Parts: sequence; C-alpha cells; structure tokens
Amino acid sequence: MLTPTTAELRTAIEVLKKLGERINTDAAHSVIQLPDTSLNDHYAGRIEVRAIEQTNRIETVAGQLKNWRDELLQQRRQNVSQSV
Repeated sequence: MLTPTTAELRTAIEVLKKLGERINTDAAHSVIQLPDTSLNDHYAGRIEVRAIEQTNRIETVAGQLKNWRDELLQQRRQNVSQSV
C-alpha cells in the first residue's frame, strides 16, 4: 500500500467534514418531516442520536487523518533539513 500524500489526506478530511454536514442536514430534515406524535418524538430522538454517533465516528477518523498528515509533514521537514 502506498502512503497517501498530504494533499490526498487533506482532501479525505474535507470529504469527511462534508459527509458529517450531510448527515446532520439529513437528520434534521427527517425529524422535521415527522408528524407531531409521541411515537414520532421517540423516532426523532433516535434519528438525532444516530446522527451524533455517526458524526462522532467521522470526527474521530478525520482526527486520525489529520494526525497522520501532520506526521507526514514533519517527516518531510526532517528529510529536507537533513538533505540541506
């Protein structure tokens, strides 16, 4: 497996950010579409919890990718300073 470039990692992080935004938008839209009933209040809560869980997972992965990108940038700086 090839190591991704920092640009590829940055792109992946941006895609994950957009995915999280989309999940929140879709969840909000789904909740708005539910008629006002006590059962639907329960469904709305489940939709919101699921959206929170999914965005938390996305943020975790994005954080890991940011760390990896930072490590690659640091390695690049070290390689440049060693070759000078």
